[in-house]
Amino acid sequence: MKIIVPMAGRGSRLRPHTLTIPKPLIPVAGKPIVHRLVEDIAGVLNQDIDEVAFIIHESFGQKVEEELLAIAQKLGAKGTIYYQNEALGTGHAIMCAKESLSGPAVIAYADTLIRADFDLDKEADSVIWVKQVDQPEAFGVVKLNANNEIVELVEKPATFVSDLAVIGIYYFKDIAVLKNELQLVLDNNIIHGGEYQINDGIKQMMAKGMKFVPGKVEEWMDCGNKNVTVETNSRMLGFLHTDGESLVDESVKLENATIIPPCYIGKNVVLINATVGPNVSLGDGCHVVNSTVKNSLVQTHSHIKNAVLDNAMIGNHASFDGNFTSISIGDYSVLE
Repeated sequence: MKIIVPMAGRGSRLRPHTLTIPKPLIPVAGKPIVHRLVEDIAGVLNQDIDEVAFIIHESFGQKVEEELLAIAQKLGAKGTIYYQNEALGTGHAIMCAKESLSGPAVIAYADTLIRADFDLDKEADSVIWVKQVDQPEAFGVVKLNANNEIVELVEKPATFVSDLAVIGIYYFKDIAVLKNELQLVLDNNIIHGGEYQINDGIKQMMAKGMKFVPGKVEEWMDCGNKNVTVETNSRMLGFLHTDGESLVDESVKLENATIIPPCYIGKNVVLINATVGPNVSLGDGCHVVNSTVKNSLVQTHSHIKNAVLDNAMIGNHASFDGNFTSISIGDYSVLE
């Protein structure tokens, strides 16, 4: 089994945090988004992963590439890096990894997290992961027939078609079939919204009678902008706490400080005259002094003092001193 992860964009909706680090590598509950995504998919598949292919922008740099290859290595898989240097759509991104497009594979976009527990239908030609939503008109949805098979993909339907939204994770029994269809999309310059879309390849597969079925997830968490990323961090912390994971490192130093779970507290964090939690992630080396922090995500080696923070997102090596509340500051920022 292979996992194909298109992640070429840095993530403009999450600036300033993505000016120095691509969005898929921003940590949620102490672990980069893409790392959690790949691990969760591997857990759902419950089978050996042979390769993890990442499609990135060449500007991400060597350090990012090394971190991505380490994710594959942790799963005992081969890691491969491909480049998409022009934002030409999901279909184009997948085809940038054409050398890896053979055999059974999962495609997963690296700005979403899931919680799921189901058996993969290996008889189907494809499984499209979906989530039941309250406002389907805001999403791409699937239409099912009486046999619970997907017969149509509809983008943001004006009238009700289905409340099962496509979340951006797909299984293909043989991804070479999708590759062939996407090659036709490219060759015939089939463009929607100015881009080459995976849906056009899928629709051609459906037209040839291939079987598509839904795979329903229990939770679907977005990491598109600051507010939803902070919310996703809170939800993930709750899941991990319920699962019994140890989230507070033994090296944490407390002085007249209280941690209200669930919280992720990294290595060598110092808390002095502070109340932290619930729903807070503090990365390695953070210092929090004379402050109250809740419902917030702070990356590594940042210093916070004299603050009351709620719904805050702070980058790496930042320094914050003040009475602001709902904030979003990037790496190496200073507010005093």
